Amino acid sequence: MLIDEKHLYRFEAGLNPQNLSDASIPATVIGYGEISTIFQIGECPDVAFKRMPLFSDRFSAEQYLRQYREYCHLLLEAGLNLPGDDTAIITIPNRPVVLYIAQQKLSSDGFGHHRIHACEQSEASALIQRIVSELSKIWAFNHTRAPALELAIDGQISNWFMAQDTTSELVYIDTSTPFYRKQGIEQLNPELLLRSAPPLLRWILRLFFLQDVMNRYYDPRMVYTDLVANLYKEQRPDLVEMAVDIINRHLNNDVKPLTVKAVDKYYKEDKLIWTLFLAFRRMDQWLTTTLLRKRYEFILPEKITR
Repeated sequence: MLIDEKHLYRFEAGLNPQNLSDASIPATVIGYGEISTIFQIGECPDVAFKRMPLFSDRFSAEQYLRQYREYCHLLLEAGLNLPGDDTAIITIPNRPVVLYIAQQKLSSDGFGHHRIHACEQSEASALIQRIVSELSKIWAFNHTRAPALELAIDGQISNWFMAQDTTSELVYIDTSTPFYRKQGIEQLNPELLLRSAPPLLRWILRLFFLQDVMNRYYDPRMVYTDLVANLYKEQRPDLVEMAVDIINRHLNNDVKPLTVKAVDKYYKEDKLIWTLFLAFRRMDQWLTTTLLRKRYEFILPEKITR
C-alpha cells in the first residue's frame, strides 16, 4: 500500500492534539497505544494511521524506521502474517519529528478482543489455541537463530485479527514497537519508550520498570501470562482458566506452568502500574497545557476499562 505524504503533512501541520475538532483535516481516533494514537484520517477510510511523535530529529526517526522494517521482515520470516503497510516521517518546524505507520484498516469485529464477546466458548478456545500456535513460531525462530537474532512479541488478544471463522488466516498487527536483539543487544533505543512519560517520572521508570517491560516480551511464560491476564481487561474472566490449560499444554518442559493465581497477581500489579501511569500523564498534560501553556503532543484516552 502507498500513502500520500503531502496529505499527512497537512494533517500533522493542522493537528491540535488537545482539540481534534480543530484539525484542518477531519480525523477519528480508533485506538490508543502507550506511545501512539491510531487515526482514520480524512478521505482514507481503508487505512489506519499510527502517529508516533517521539523523535527529536529526523535521523532518530529514520533509524527507528529502519528497525521497524527489519522487525517486520523478521516476523514474516518467523511465519507470522502481517497487514499491508507504509510509513512516512513528518517534520514540522519547532515540533517533534513524527513517524506515521499506516496499515490496512481491518474490520473491528475481526479483532480478538471483539471476537471473544461475539462467539461461543468453544470458538474462543479455538482462537486462543490459534494465537498460542502463532506465538510458538516466535519461540521456534529464537531457538534456531539466537543469539544472532531474537524476537520479542506482545501477544495480547487485541493484537490479533481474523477475518471470518477460526479457520481463517490470523494476522498480527502490533508491529510498531520493534523489540529485537542482535547478539544479545537490544536494537531499539529504550529511551524512546519514556518520551510519553512525564519528565519527573522518567527516572523512576528507567530505574525500576523499563528493563522489565522490555524483557518480558522475550520470555514465553511472561508473554503467555500477559495474554491470559488481558482477558480480565477485556471483561472475559470466565475464559482465564481455559486459557491457562491451553497454554500449559503447549509449554516446553523447561518452562514453569502457568497458574490462575499467578495470572491474577500479574494482572492486579499490571493494572495498578498502568492506571497510575495514565494518571501521571494526565497530570503532565494539564501542567503542560494549562500552567506552562505549551503544546502537549500526546493524545490520551478519556477512560480505559481494566
